[in-house]
Amino acid sequence: MPVDTRERYINPYTDFGFKKLFGTEMNKDLLISFLNALLEGEKNEIIDVQYLNSEHLGDGYGDRRAVFDVYCKTRDGSRFIVEMQKAEQSYFKDRSLYYSTFAIREQAPKGEWDYHLDDVYTVGILNFEFPHGEYPSDSYRHEIKLKDVEDNHVFYDKLTFIYLEMPKFTKTEDELETMFDKWMFVLHNLYRLLDRPKELQDRVFQKLFDQAEIARYTETERRQYEESKKVFWDNFSVIKTARDKGLAEGIAKGMAKGLKQGLQQGREEGLQQGREEEAKSVALKLKAMNLPIEQIAQATGLTIAQITSL
Repeated sequence: MPVDTRERYINPYTDFGFKKLFGTEMNKDLLISFLNALLEGEKNEIIDVQYLNSEHLGDGYGDRRAVFDVYCKTRDGSRFIVEMQKAEQSYFKDRSLYYSTFAIREQAPKGEWDYHLDDVYTVGILNFEFPHGEYPSDSYRHEIKLKDVEDNHVFYDKLTFIYLEMPKFTKTEDELETMFDKWMFVLHNLYRLLDRPKELQDRVFQKLFDQAEIARYTETERRQYEESKKVFWDNFSVIKTARDKGLAEGIAKGMAKGLKQGLQQGREEGLQQGREEEAKSVALKLKAMNLPIEQIAQATGLTIAQITSL
């Protein structure tokens, strides 16, 4: 399968690209560097990680599964779930919380136990912005913990969610100051680059660019990447079309009810309709890939009945 000659490095937003760079034993130093940059000053330096089983079967009715992009444990027992979230989906926060429970429950040993838990981190690299302007336009790193609502102190510090809104990161090469800046720039721009920027001369980035260079791959790896890239761009196109269509139809309905009120209501209806159409379109593609209905429901937020009727 031919590779686009204008593209020198893989797209880390694809499943193949993300797991190639961060999900293999050979490249775990890349993952360690990224996590240390993400948590700089907040946690002791991570020296080593052990990759854990990325697929977990839930308990109870339906045996729902959780399939992590990357799941690992550090020497001190801290567990990290690292997810590349390629598109906004219904109940994203619920899904994120649900996934974290697997890393918590698996710590329970057989026999007597005093309920001591090690830290659990869920890291979401988001190729979208949270809806409804939840965060300011210049704020792209968000760290969430359980807090007391009255005095805002951290009630429990062993469960942490970190979300990176990648579209908001707009720093140029000349503006990169910290290691975190550099990692954000690489993740957001890698597939657009033709050469390694002079600001990224750290040894870890030398390895990253070597591992990301498509020309170094075997024919099988190139084919796998091209298939992964096609799924990524197909989903992007489906989502954009559904959102644009839903927004346009919603605004049209709203204008009939009055200009000011109609535009606001139309936008809300349009976005909602767009999300529903987006979820159905993605579900159809996942069904065509013969994924389990339960996994499709978990990924899209649709009910099993809705997916079955498609």
